[in-house]
Amino acid sequence: MSSESLPQYSISELNASIGKLLERGFAPRFLLQGTVSSPQLKKGHLWLTLSDGESSIGAVVWSSQLRKLHFQPSDGDGVIVVGKLNFWQARATLSIHVLDIRPTLSTVFRQFELVKALLIKEGLIQDSRRRALPQYPRAIAILTSVPSSALADMLRTAKECWPLTRLIIIPIPVQGPVVKAIKAALNNLAIHYQELFVEAVVIARGGGNREDLIVFDEEELCRELAHFPIPVVTGIGHEDDLTVSDLVADYRAATPTAAIVSLLPNLESVRFQLLQKTQKLDDQCSILINNAHRKLFELKSILEKYTPLRLVQIQKELLDQKIQLLKALSPDFWFKRGFAILKNDKGETIRTIDQVKLSEPLAIAIVDGEITVVAEKIKRFGAES
Repeated sequence: MSSESLPQYSISELNASIGKLLERGFAPRFLLQGTVSSPQLKKGHLWLTLSDGESSIGAVVWSSQLRKLHFQPSDGDGVIVVGKLNFWQARATLSIHVLDIRPTLSTVFRQFELVKALLIKEGLIQDSRRRALPQYPRAIAILTSVPSSALADMLRTAKECWPLTRLIIIPIPVQGPVVKAIKAALNNLAIHYQELFVEAVVIARGGGNREDLIVFDEEELCRELAHFPIPVVTGIGHEDDLTVSDLVADYRAATPTAAIVSLLPNLESVRFQLLQKTQKLDDQCSILINNAHRKLFELKSILEKYTPLRLVQIQKELLDQKIQLLKALSPDFWFKRGFAILKNDKGETIRTIDQVKLSEPLAIAIVDGEITVVAEKIKRFGAES
């Protein structure tokens, strides 16, 4: 083959042709899954290598795009990249221009397990640390994205359940590298919660992929929640989603709406309880009043029984009884009935014939006087002397 029959290129032309072939051979955007290695920030741009264990390719996230990403990978993280080919004609080098990057589930669960194990070791995840939630909170702080459907549901539910509690909405970003922003909001609340009468805080985020919740597995944020001065309730994602923030919180709710329900009393339930307590109070008052009436009646009876007039009457009756008894036992009573008293000359009452001697003078006392006699004969029943 002669050299005259071969096409001839300059370096620039060759590289340009390669670039055109690559542009025609690949979609403008595609998904690429791999593991990140050696990520480096240079002049605001993120340079990294993507590998599948057998092959690798360089990638770059330009600074303008990096600010928009929700996730910034670390070395060893599994990721799914939305990208396009980036071919530099001047050096004939190929890399991936990253438009978006998200962690894989394996990366999410790896971070979850690492942070969880660390905080368990430090004693920050244990049931004994969980504080009781306030029964009737005066105010609750809600940290969530504004506006959002999760917030709208929480506000509607709070109004229906217990409108007496004041809700303080603190807007926060809930996705991406936003730990500093959430920590700043929590630190500010920790300084002012007492003057705002806030008795509990809710960290809420609506549903999404588990990968979108990786911020709530961040060690710094979880430590902040574990040491927060008032009870923390989480309502993050769906019922099946579990983050490290849920584990360090005082109460984990399945959803944002369930989080606000856990903190507020139910209006109808409280109304029913109040009716029950009112009825119980009425019953107890009735019992107390009836007991008081009965006691007053008893006291009235006792008082009537022991009034001065009644006491005088009782004493008079007792005195009359004693007078009657005295009359019944007095000698005059017996004298009037014909009885007499026999005495010797010494004035001793004669009770038996053994006290009497023949020819001894005796005195007989009767109702109207005394008769002196002499014992001429003494007769014992059954004998005579």
